[in-house]
Amino acid sequence: MAAPILRRVRELLKRVDLARVPQRHRHKKKWATTEPKFPASRLALQNFDMTYSVQFGDLWPSIRVSLLSEQKYGALVNNFAAWDHVSARLEQLNARDFVNEAISHWQLESEGGHSATPSPACSPNLRCFTFARGDVSCFPPARLGSLGLMDYYLMDAASLLPVLALGLQPGDTVLDLCAAPGGKTLALLQTGCCCNLAANDLSTSRTGRLQKVLHNYVPQDIRERIQVRVTSLDGRKWGELEGDTYDRVQVEDLSHFQKLFMNTFCFFPSCQVGELVIPNLMANFGPTYFCRMRRLT
Repeated sequence: MAAPILRRVRELLKRVDLARVPQRHRHKKKWATTEPKFPASRLALQNFDMTYSVQFGDLWPSIRVSLLSEQKYGALVNNFAAWDHVSARLEQLNARDFVNEAISHWQLESEGGHSATPSPACSPNLRCFTFARGDVSCFPPARLGSLGLMDYYLMDAASLLPVLALGLQPGDTVLDLCAAPGGKTLALLQTGCCCNLAANDLSTSRTGRLQKVLHNYVPQDIRERIQVRVTSLDGRKWGELEGDTYDRVQVEDLSHFQKLFMNTFCFFPSCQVGELVIPNLMANFGPTYFCRMRRLT
C-alpha cells in the first residue's frame, strides 16, 4: 500500500511544480534534446566577465550592474516652454540638474584654488535633470504646457555630452549628422546659439520622427528664424555638397565619416582631455570617443 501512495504523492507534487512554471517554459524532456545547456545570455556574460574584468579591474562589477539595470533617462527641459515651472516640478521629484551642478562644482573648486583646469567652454542654457546615483525612479511622461509645447524630453543623459562639448557660441551654424530621433538636435536648439541648423539622417523613416519632435518642442517661428532644415542625405558626401559652411559639426558614428574628417580636421590644441578612436572597420566594432577639433580648411 505504501508504494502506490508514494507514487500518487510524487505525481501530485509534480503537478504543483508544473503549475508554478509559465506555460511558455514548459516542455517534455524528450522534446528538449536540442535545448542548449547554457543560454546565450549566460555565455555572453561569461565572455564579458573574462574580457572586461581585465580591462576595468575593480570597476567592472559596478559597470556590470549598470549594464544589466534598466536604463535611466534624463529630462531635458524645453526652454521654449515655461521652463522655470518645469524645473521646479522636476526638483519636487528629487531630480537634479546635472549640467549646472557640474558647472557649480567646478566653480567652487576654482575659487578654492583646488583646480588649475581652464574654464570649460560648454554649450550654454542646457538644463537636464537626472535622479541621484542609486535612485531608480522614473520620470512621468512629458505633457503639453501652457504654450502648447511639450515641457521636457526624455533621453539618455550621456547623449547630451557631445552637445556640451561642442561649446556653441551665439551665431554658430551647425550641422547635425545622424540627427534622428531628435534628442541631440533638440538640445542644440535649446542652447539658443544656432543661427542656422541642418539636421540630417540617412533614414527617411527616422527623419519623420525627428520632424515630429521639432513640431512638438520648438515653436514654428523659431524653426523658421533659425532656418532648421531636415534632410536625408549620405553624410559621407556632405563635404562635396556644402563644404566650408558650418562652424560646428556633430557626428553620431565617426566610422562612417572617417574620410571626411581625416582631411579636414585636426585635434584641438587647447583640449585638455579627449581622444578620437576610430572603430575597427574590419570587425565592425570598436569604441568611439569625442573631442573638440579645429577646422584646417
